[in-house]
Amino acid sequence: MNAHADPKLTYSKPPVETKVKAMTLASYLAGVAGMAVLQAVADDPSMISFLPDWVEAITLPLVPTGLSALAGYKARHTPRPDLPLNQQ
Repeated sequence: MNAHADPKLTYSKPPVETKVKAMTLASYLAGVAGMAVLQAVADDPSMISFLPDWVEAITLPLVPTGLSALAGYKARHTPRPDLPLNQQ
């Protein structure tokens, strides 16, 4: 049976998932922190001079990515009780 064919079945406007909110906030905060670190490093490059250049290039984008993934993993799923049981 196709749930979309049932004219009686109505869906509420889905809320933004808690996971999406958490990942967005974590990305933003990590980006702001990353900009602060980049400004500090620009003033004193000796802070990361011990790292090879390729490691620096890989590490900087991994920080916000990792924090976003962790925030999404730890955030609770937003329940949708308005969906049929087979779609919850």
